[in-house]
Formats: sequence, structure tokens, C-alpha cells
Amino acid sequence: LKVDFELPPIRRFAPRFCAMAGRRTETYAGHGPKIGASGKFEGDFKVQQGAPFLDRRLEIWQRLYNKHCENVSKQERKPIKITLPDGTVKEGTAWETSPFDIAAGIAKGLADSAVIANVTYTEPVASMQEAVAAADDDESEGEDEPGAPARAAKTVQWDLKRPLEGSCKLELLKFDSDEGKDTFWHSSAHILGQALENEFGVHLTIGPPLDNGFYYDSYMGSRPMTEKDYKPLEDQVVKISKEDQPFERLVLTKDEALELFQENPFKVQLITNKVPEGSKTSAYRCGKLIDLCRGPHVPSTGKIKAFKVEKHSATYWLGKNSNDSLQRVYAVAFPTEKDMKVHQKNKDEAEKRKHTNVGKQQELFFFHPVASPGSCFWLPHGARLFNSLVEFMKKEYRGRGFKEVITPNIYNAELFQQSGHYAAYKKNMYPVLVEGEEWYLKPMNCPGHCMVFDNRLRSYKELPMRMATFGVLHRNEETGALHGLVRVRRFQQDDAHIFCRHDQIKDEVSGALEFLLYTYKVFGLESSFVLSTRPKKAIGSREVWDKAEAALEQALNECGLPWKLNPGDGAFYGPKIDIKVKDALGRRHQCATIQLDFNLPMRFNLQYKTEAAGEADDEPEVKEKVDKKADKEKKSEEPNGEPAAAAPKPGEKKEYVWKEGKLRTGCERPAMIHRAIMGSIERFTAILCEHYGGKWPFFISPRQCIVCSIKTKGADYAEYVARQLTLRGFAAEVDATNKDIRAKVKQATKDQWNYIAVVGDTEAEKFVVNLRTRGSEKSEEVTLQELFGRFEEENNINSFDPTKFEPFKGKTPPQPLSIQVPLGGEGAMSPASSIRARKVISAQFKGLAIADDLESQLESQPYVNGFTPSKADRELFERLATTGEPESPHLGRWFQHVSSFSKGERAKWK
Repeated sequence: LKVDFELPPIRRFAPRFCAMAGRRTETYAGHGPKIGASGKFEGDFKVQQGAPFLDRRLEIWQRLYNKHCENVSKQERKPIKITLPDGTVKEGTAWETSPFDIAAGIAKGLADSAVIANVTYTEPVASMQEAVAAADDDESEGEDEPGAPARAAKTVQWDLKRPLEGSCKLELLKFDSDEGKDTFWHSSAHILGQALENEFGVHLTIGPPLDNGFYYDSYMGSRPMTEKDYKPLEDQVVKISKEDQPFERLVLTKDEALELFQENPFKVQLITNKVPEGSKTSAYRCGKLIDLCRGPHVPSTGKIKAFKVEKHSATYWLGKNSNDSLQRVYAVAFPTEKDMKVHQKNKDEAEKRKHTNVGKQQELFFFHPVASPGSCFWLPHGARLFNSLVEFMKKEYRGRGFKEVITPNIYNAELFQQSGHYAAYKKNMYPVLVEGEEWYLKPMNCPGHCMVFDNRLRSYKELPMRMATFGVLHRNEETGALHGLVRVRRFQQDDAHIFCRHDQIKDEVSGALEFLLYTYKVFGLESSFVLSTRPKKAIGSREVWDKAEAALEQALNECGLPWKLNPGDGAFYGPKIDIKVKDALGRRHQCATIQLDFNLPMRFNLQYKTEAAGEADDEPEVKEKVDKKADKEKKSEEPNGEPAAAAPKPGEKKEYVWKEGKLRTGCERPAMIHRAIMGSIERFTAILCEHYGGKWPFFISPRQCIVCSIKTKGADYAEYVARQLTLRGFAAEVDATNKDIRAKVKQATKDQWNYIAVVGDTEAEKFVVNLRTRGSEKSEEVTLQELFGRFEEENNINSFDPTKFEPFKGKTPPQPLSIQVPLGGEGAMSPASSIRARKVISAQFKGLAIADDLESQLESQPYVNGFTPSKADRELFERLATTGEPESPHLGRWFQHVSSFSKGERAKWK
């Protein structure tokens, strides 16, 4: 069997089941097959239609569901108020009125198109107080912990036909929403699971929704899945959809869940390991399919109108190759056939744009399966692209107050113990033994940046300190998880860390948001925002986390950005704003992150001298004295204040215990903001490959201009033009082969060059090129000066113009300008081309309705339009006043004459 370890982008279910691999694997519910001590399936299994366990399981469900319905019938029916997003209030009855009823009361079309509901209860209700563990879901939701703050009323996703339990705010969601797609595809996965059980009698494991579809893993013994099985599965789904089976929800005790799934050892293992004793879990049923599930789901299977099995692969239970091999079936479903056709069209286009294909076709990069799997080899054109992305960010850094630093690639393990990464991230780090001590390759930049900040005592005047780097990082990804540029082991990030005072947090986060919005706009990417809060495995106090989360929330709100809450998905050291971008094919990708961190400044004892304390002690030697005193204190006692323990015996490793350092007198601790916009440059390149389909915008293109000579004629001039472009920083090459010029142009078009410059002997005599733009069959003759000016303008993509002075108190300094344009032979200059040249190189002159040969006109007339000053004189004068006095004789005389008039006099010219 071919085993595919691919970890696709799961929407609700992270590949966290792998974390269970280290737990007890032997599970048994007292009946049926089991997972033995070896982690393998033990018991009878037979591939068959209509497996007997389906009816036995359904019988248990019906008994438990009848009990549930009896309990629901006993609940108090009381009037409730349901508030819609537009403020409309609907009347309802608790435990009777459902979101579907509200939708149907508004419009039948709304009821038919709605998928799920968002419900925010405005009064206490029973289900919100009930501890229901999700045996099929991530265990890291931090907001459900005891003592979690009531920061806002919790919004939950609710089945459309599940009765509301109290007064609430209600939002109805359709398939076109992210939540709608997530639910629709999760429900479709259940339908696929039912088809697999009906057709093959499989034991289902997990079936999550993805970013663009879903899959289901199942145990089929030694029987592999084949493409011949696709049609029977699709026929089963059509049948299930026509039956319009309702989705039923049931909350179960742990014992009830074990009884219900006693013949599926994989589900038994999930229940055993993920549902705490005394807690409950939930399950759903459609037809004979019964599955562990948090929900919610669509009202019935009839909602799925189009379904297609797309591929299959093999994988391992819990991701461990010592466990059973499972069969994974990928599929996609939609509410209409039209949606399926659009999906198929996008899928075909996505295959053409696949970044690994583009990389190969354009010779950008490659990977070697033996030399260094997961580490990219960048070819010359790929290196150009990579460096262009980095240079774009560096230009922005210069205008936004970021300072670049360079830090080591390898650190002693103690640094990561101090930062907390050692305990939380060690398995993803590459160890190196240096003189008997444990060292690690750098997997992230933040600890090193903390060391830079802590190099000396800082002053409040130095904050905010915006520190950036493009250092090389290494992370130990599993071989099966590696995928092109998307998942690699060696990569670089546009990584920055901002150290600031607490009163600067909002402005710095807002600035980071503005920065990333500008960047994504430049690349034509839409963005969405998610605030991720405290996970269960977090360092730092609840109080610190509350403060950090509130600051991020305030920045998002004040920037006017729509955002969503993702409880429990923050980094272990702080909450974060995750940003997803949508590409040209409508697919979403995780790129940027903004993480507020109060913990690392504490762990590294970072501090700065406050304004109130003055700066008398801001000298480096003061910090050295304080550090020596702190070291002395540290040696004399353990972190708990007790006498130091005995020194470790030879060969024995001393356990690291972190202790929060003391603040110096007059000092405070800074806040730290982790910020990445592109994220991994490798991953961002993959996204752009597929976003542009290899048709790169000029400013980052690895192929900006190719100069093609007409056969051998003009070959030396082609080399000259390409060299002049290269010297000016453009990506230019020459095609001086003996091919016909049409063949050269055809090849250059296929290679996606932005511009094709055709030259021969005639062009060489005039220092011009015949220029053709990508996608156009027309060409135009342009001078080299015009060519350089056009390219320079297209290349200068930044939020500020580095070629111009910024105004100081509304004024800019005069800038001398000397423009000489060669005509004919080398060295021949013409002052008559002064205005023409300015139009070529400066955007502010392009809009002027003034003749290029103004110099010759002014030889016989005093003003632009004759013998009377006009608006044209005023406009030209104002532009020349900011760029520099002209050097040509007649235009220079005119400039001096016009400057003799006052600003008020010139304002009257019409």
C-alpha cells in the first residue's frame, strides 16, 4: 500500500489525535473487537454490505434517544425573545422554537438556504452549564476552564432544528459563510461515513471538514480502497440524500458512549482517552450512521445535492506507523450542481497553478529527497523572487521605523529553557551536541531578540523598539507532513518583535494591522482576522492573559476590522491575531500573525528605565553591576527562596527551574509583540505562485525583461541593453540565439517575461528598443531613458516614495535637477528634451498638457501659451519649484521670470 502521511488543512480538527499516541493504546469496552497492547486491531472483521453491528448500534441509540426525548418533554416551556442581527425581536417558546422556525417565519427561501445558526444566550441555560467533552475535537479550548473570565457572552453554533433553550441573539448562516461551509462539509463527511459503513462494513475513525471538502478515515482490514469503489460510494450518497434523513443529536455519559460504540475499538479509544470521568460527550445520527461529534449539522441529508469522491490514500491510526493502516477517502459536496461545476473549474485551474508545477516550469526551486528533504534549493530565478520579497519588506521597514538585527543560528538549550520553548516545543527542534552540552538549531527568533533587548539597560525613550530579522530557522517536521514550500524544515520569516510600553500597545498593534493590510493590498490578497485566546497549555497567569487579550481586542475594534473569536487557540506564551488571506481562486491561507506577549519579557527579566526615574543610571556598567548582584543572589538560594540544593553529581543533568527576576528601582517591564506578515517566505512564495499562476507582477518578477535580437543582428546591442538594465537592478536577460524572432517572442511569452524588448541594428543606431508588454501583441518604440524610467516607476512599490522629500512643516527643500537625454549617438544631448524627460521619469509631470518642445517655443515667446501668462505657466512653475530649477537656457529664463511674480499674482492666472 502507498501510505500518504499528508496532513491537510483541517478546519475544526487539528491533527491533534497524534498527541494521543503516547497514551494507553489498549482499549476494550467489554464486547466486540479491541485495540490490543501493540496498538493493533484485534478481533473479527469482514468487508460486507449491511454489517450486523449497524442494527445493534441503532437499537442502543433508539433506547438512549427515547430517554433524551422524555427529558426534553419535561423542560419548562416559557416565553423567550429572539433578537436578530438587525435588531428585530421575535417571540418564541423555550424548548420548542428552533432557529429553523424563526427562518421559516421570515421567508421560506431563508429556511431552505440556511445551514446553521449562531446563538448567543442572554440568560443562563442548562446546556451552556453542562460539561460536554468533544471526543472528536481539539482538547485545547481554554475558555471552558474553571475561572475563565466572562469577557463576553459566548456565541455557540446551533443546529437549525435544535430547540432554543432561552432568550438569545440569533444569526442565521448560509453555505457561503465560513461557518456554513464548515458545517456543510462536516455533515457531508457523516454521509460519506454512512456510505462507507453501508457498502463495506468499515470501522470509522475520524472524518473532519477541510478548507475545501472533507475526508473520512476507516479501518477496512487488509482490503485497500481503489478508484473502482468511488462509484458505489457516490451511488450510496445519492440514495442517502434522497431519503432526506434528519440529523439527531444526543448527549451521552461516558458509559453510554462506550456502550453505543462497543463494537468500534477506535471510537472506544477516543472515548476512553478524551472524555474525562464524570463528563459527557455528544453524538449524532443520520440513518444508520451514528458518530461521535460536537456538531452542529445541517437539518437533514437532503441538503447535499452534489457529491463527488476526489481521491483516496492510506494513513495510520493516530499518525503512528506502528498502528493499523487506515483507508482515507477525500470528497467534496455542495448544495447545488452549479456550485460543484464552479468547484471543478477552480480545481482544474488550481492544478495548473500548483506551486510545485510553477516552480519546476519556471526553474525557481527544487527539493532533493535524500540530500535534505524539506529544505529548498533556490535556483537563480527563484533566488531573485525570494530576494525581491525580502527587499519589499526591507523598504517598508526603513519607512516604518524597524531596525534589522542578526542573531545566531544555534543556541545552548538553557536559552530555550528560559524562554519556555524547551518544555513546549522540544520535539520540533533539532538537537546538536556541543562539547557535551545540549544545543539546538534556532526554530524561532523571539528568544534571540530578547537577548538583543537585554544587551543593556534600556530607556523609555528607546521605546517602541521595532526589531526585525530574516534569519534562517529550522523545525523538525515529520517526513510525511512535508509538502513543497508549504511545509518545510528550513525556512526564513519576515519576523519582527516590537518592545513597547504598555501605553503604546494599542498604537503598535494598530500600526502592525495597517502594515499587513497595505502589504496584502499590494499583492491583491483579501484578509480576515481571528482573535485566538488562552489555550490550556499556557505559561503565565490568567491576569496577564486577560490583559493581553483585552489589548488585542481593543486594537481590532478601533481599527474597524471585522473579526472572529477562536477560544483556546492562542500560542502557549500569549494571545494572537491570526490573519488568513484569500487568493485568486477563493482559497484561504494562514500567513500573518500578531501576538502580544507579556510572558517572555518576564522570563528574560526585560526592563527599561521609566521617565519618572530619569536616566542617570542608563549606562551599561550599571546593568552589569546589577546583574552581578542578581547572579550572587541566584547562587545563594533556590527560586522558592530556600537554601540552594546540593550541586548535581558528575554526569547528572541539573533540572532547570525558572524564577521571575526582580525589577530594578525605577524600571518597568516592556510588552512584546510578535509580528509576521508574509510569515514563512517559502510558504508565502507558494501562495503567490498559485495566486498569480506564475504571472508575476513586475516589482517581484524573476523575469522582468528579456532582450531579443533579430537573429544575429543587434546581438551586441542586446547584450548592452540587458547589461544596462541589470546594472540598474532589473532582472534582465538576453536571447541571442539563431532562432527566428517570432520563435524567440513565443518562448519569452511562455516563460512569462513581463516585457520583451526586440532589437536590431536599426534600434542600436537610435538607442531604442521595440517593447512588448506581457499579454499584448502590440509593440512600441521607446528610448532607453523611457525604458529605465518606466521600469523604475513599476519597481518602486512602497507605501512611501524614497526618491522624494517628505514635507517639513508643509515645505520641502529645493532639489537641483540635471536631466540630459542622449539623442542619436552616445554623448549627444538636447536641452529641448527637458520637459519630455521629466514626463518620462516623474509622474507629476505626466498630466501636464505642455508640449515636449517647450524649450524651442520659449525662444520666440515669453510664456507657455504665447505672450500672456496663464494657468499652464503656474502649474509648470509649481512642479519645477519642487523638483529643481531647469538648466536649459530658455526654460531657465522663463523660470526666473515667473518666480519674480508673487504667489498671489500667479494664483490669478487663468
